[in-house]
Amino acid sequence: MVTPKDVTLITNVSKCSCKGLTSNALPEVSSPANRIELDNGVSTQNVSTITPQNIDQKNDIPQWYALRCTYGQEKKAYEYIINHHGIAFYPTLKTIKIIKGKKVEVEVSRIPNIFFAYGIEKDIQEFVYDNINLPYLRFYYEKLHLGNKIVKRPLTVPQAQIDSLIIICKHDSEDIIIAKENLLKFKSGDFVRVIQGKFTGVVGHVSRYKGQQRVGVIIDGLLTAVTAYIPNAFLEHVTS
Repeated sequence: MVTPKDVTLITNVSKCSCKGLTSNALPEVSSPANRIELDNGVSTQNVSTITPQNIDQKNDIPQWYALRCTYGQEKKAYEYIINHHGIAFYPTLKTIKIIKGKKVEVEVSRIPNIFFAYGIEKDIQEFVYDNINLPYLRFYYEKLHLGNKIVKRPLTVPQAQIDSLIIICKHDSEDIIIAKENLLKFKSGDFVRVIQGKFTGVVGHVSRYKGQQRVGVIIDGLLTAVTAYIPNAFLEHVTS
């Protein structure tokens, strides 16, 4: 077991948080001061094909799960999980609000009502189904084809996509975009890795968006995270 070392890097007025007990859990990093609005529904629009055997296998493998909170309680849920030795990634930003005529710096969720927790499904269920301490916490679901039926399953996010999302959120840039839908133009773009510059390590699809070449990371059914401009020299092609 690895003891976590909490590191805080704040750029201007934004940050995101990722804490845990594994070597691939990245430290707390900064994020751009841009927000998105996500639907409050309990299911996503993503539909794929799966078998009962695959479902059982996936349940026993540690995964990043997308979690949603009602009433804007994601920070409270995140802190509860961390305080109970869980692993979570909670993107936040600091912004200035006028309160009683004074400018006050406050922290708000980078992705309203959404954050991510890591573990096997049974362990995450202990938090999600804790209606005493976490009555506002739920899984974010994806829809799946199971034979002739459509079922829903907690939405999981590959480690590589979480890593890329953290890197994108680390930098304060007005050109960074987090969209609540799948930006399909990135799906058709070449699959690349950023090898130079502030987005080094991001893996996704390259495409032109809003007049600039960027790399987009699509988390199906949840969001698309898009870098700022990246020149060709900073990219290498990879096999998907």
